[in-house]
Amino acid sequence: MFLIVGIGNPGKKYESTRHNVGFRILDEIAANFSSASWRTIFNTKISKGEIRDKKVILAKPQTFMNESGRAVKKLATSYKLEITRIWVIHDDIDILLGKIKISVGKSSAGHKGIQSIINELQTKNFIRFRIGIKPQKTESKEQRIETEKFVLKKFTKEETKILKDVIKKTVGAIEFALKNGIEKTMTKYNA
Repeated sequence: MFLIVGIGNPGKKYESTRHNVGFRILDEIAANFSSASWRTIFNTKISKGEIRDKKVILAKPQTFMNESGRAVKKLATSYKLEITRIWVIHDDIDILLGKIKISVGKSSAGHKGIQSIINELQTKNFIRFRIGIKPQKTESKEQRIETEKFVLKKFTKEETKILKDVIKKTVGAIEFALKNGIEKTMTKYNA
């Protein structure tokens, strides 16, 4: 069994923000594959199903981004999952919008949701699907805004088109990884 976690912030206010890319991708995965309707356990919305003959639990912690680790730990413990079967999908401000990068064993690089998961699991050896949210147009120093404000902004119309493609690409990467393993997926999607 695999635990695929999308992290974000609960509530309508945050639905379309950059920080909620993980939630949006999980919704797309649930829509594309036969999975049960969402229910709540451990303060997390979960949906069970199968992708490529692999049992998966899709999980959207409702604890707010900075406390994501609590929900992930409870699910991992409850289902007795190996660390490499925990996959986390999240936004990454260091990667250009339109790109994804799959990694394992990396530091949080300041991402508080990821740091919470590292702290709770006491390891960074889970799989991460990092979704770029960095603007493609470079801004001058005067135009730059602080990260905490930026991640809570909504995507522009132009960016939303790019986001739709990256969501589709990430769903494909998840499916490919379940069939072919993480190493081959990294080679294919990190290029």
